[in-house]
This record gives sequence, C-alpha cells and structure tokens, in this order.
Amino acid sequence: MYELKGLLKVKNETQQVSDKFKKREFVITDNSSQYPQQILFQLTQDRCGLLDGFNEGEELKVNFNIRGREWTSPSGDVKYFVSLDVWRIEKEATAPIANTPPPVSEEPFTGNTAASTDSFIDSVDDDLPF
Repeated sequence: MYELKGLLKVKNETQQVSDKFKKREFVITDNSSQYPQQILFQLTQDRCGLLDGFNEGEELKVNFNIRGREWTSPSGDVKYFVSLDVWRIEKEATAPIANTPPPVSEEPFTGNTAASTDSFIDSVDDDLPF
C-alpha cells in the first residue's frame, strides 16, 4: 500500500474498455520535491465513482497499489506495464495559515538605549583587572 498527497490536475470520465472492464484515469500533481511530478492513477470497476465528489485543483490524499504486468505482442516483443490502482481517495485537510502579526512589546521604543546600558554597567560589580 502506498500513499500520495497532491493536487488533482486532471479528472477524466469513466471509459468502458470491454464488456467486463471499465476504468477512470486522473492525474495528481506531486509538489513534494524540487520538480513537480504529474502522476497518472487509475480507478477500476466499481471504484470509478470514488472520484465523483472531487474537483480539479483540490488537495487529495490517494491510497494505491502498484500493479505490473507483462504483455507479448503478436510479433513476439515483450513489454512491461505498470499501473497505480487507487482504492481510496480523501480530501486532504490543509492547515489554516495563521494570519496574526508577531507579538508587540508593551514598552515603547524610545530610541535611546545608552541610558539603560549605562545603568546596567554601573550595577555590575567590576572585579576585572582591566
């Protein structure tokens, strides 16, 4: 089982591939690294409807399995395919951005720090030899 969080970029309609098989593809933009990745996922059979409640641009969390298969063409060439089969989709709750200013000191700044520094120096016992 794998999990990915990202933005829903493309949401395709369900395709009836054969009498017994249907699929629905969608793309998630993964911004977790320096270079965003556009990752194609698929829903199959009765899971095609899982995407109905989501809109492009929304932040999603997708749980999926990696599937691999081998195919031999009529001419004998062997090819390998990988699909990311989704079994759960959730709307990712983004943390609200705090829009509060930094704390403000209750004491007004007078611009004259020499007086407070001098009084601090006078109050320290000076037993240094220099």
